[in-house]
Amino acid sequence: MNPQNRQRILLIAVAALGTLFLGDRLIVTPLFQSWKDRSSRIGELRKQVEQGGTLVGRDSIIRGRWESMSTNTLPSEASIAESRVLKAFDRWSQESRISLTSIKPQWKRGSDDHALLECRVDAFGSLSTITRFLYEVEKDPLALKVDLLELSSRDNQGKQVTLGLLVSGLQLISTPAP
Repeated sequence: MNPQNRQRILLIAVAALGTLFLGDRLIVTPLFQSWKDRSSRIGELRKQVEQGGTLVGRDSIIRGRWESMSTNTLPSEASIAESRVLKAFDRWSQESRISLTSIKPQWKRGSDDHALLECRVDAFGSLSTITRFLYEVEKDPLALKVDLLELSSRDNQGKQVTLGLLVSGLQLISTPAP
């Protein structure tokens, strides 16, 4: 084979390999990456559709739970809400036989649709009366949440325990539809 033909064949081969390389970098690799991205996106969307179907199937349960929660929130009138919470603390302390030393309510405004009534409660009693008091707080349908709980012993044997409790109550200013 003469050298000119060999050079021509080598140039054609180099041009073909260069074209294949550029075609791979500019067309094939981005196309495969695009397919891979679309495939993962389709998988995510299928998962979201499945979760949506589950939520739609549980619609009545979720709406019932929301209804229960929204009816047990604090009244929209601040003084009535405070009164209801203070009466609840009085009822719980009587049922558990704990001694309340102080209750300090304080309003915290959230967004336009809700507010929180935070109550700092200090009490003392035996460990059994304190656990009964905490049980009463937690089982009550009133929309209260225990945010902070502090226990300390008042004597060396631990028979008298001091309780520091921070409880917040939810007040819905306007009840949005779920």
